[in-house]
Amino acid sequence: MTTPDGSWLTALVDGVVGLMDLIGAPGAGIGIALENLFPPLPSEVILPMAGLAASRGAFTIAEAIAWTTAGAVVGAFLLYGLGAWLGLDRLRSIAARVPLLHPEDIDKTVAWFSRHGGKAVFFGRMIPIFRSLISIPAGVTRMPLWRFGLLSAAGSLVWNTVFVLCGFFLGEAWPVIEQYTDILQYVVIAAAVAAVAWFVIARVRGLWAQRRRAAPAE
Repeated sequence: MTTPDGSWLTALVDGVVGLMDLIGAPGAGIGIALENLFPPLPSEVILPMAGLAASRGAFTIAEAIAWTTAGAVVGAFLLYGLGAWLGLDRLRSIAARVPLLHPEDIDKTVAWFSRHGGKAVFFGRMIPIFRSLISIPAGVTRMPLWRFGLLSAAGSLVWNTVFVLCGFFLGEAWPVIEQYTDILQYVVIAAAVAAVAWFVIARVRGLWAQRRRAAPAE
């Protein structure tokens, strides 16, 4: 994901790259852990930079992949812990206080995750933004730690390996892949916005219909 020069996000990415220069492959792992907790920090930039550093001999390609995957798993477990701390009852209580949300919405989400949680965690690790959010319902439902960790590691390994290798083999030309990752990111954001808009419209229409049905009885 390209960011304008001088922006706060560019400065943040530069800081992560500087961390790699300072402490090597563990710096890349820390950067990916932070990316999980703060999705605007783009792994699509950090990972190729780790591959580029490996191509220059700063550390090996195996170290780059291992540390970035470890960082992804650590970040995933931290968000899992957040979901476990919130819990179903607390989330239902929060939903009851948020306009247009109902506790039943949380129940439906949890039921969906209970049916598809394994696939959601594995494939979710390869989808921008979603790879962070998916850890929260995993924590809410208390997916077994070993299963969550294994699926998170496997999905992250696939994603990280692709982008680290791009940086390693493309070298200074790695930004050519950014246009494709940008498209993926925009598609995900557009789909999320469309889903939220559909939910709000459907919920508002439902409320209006309830009021219209209740009007003659008043």
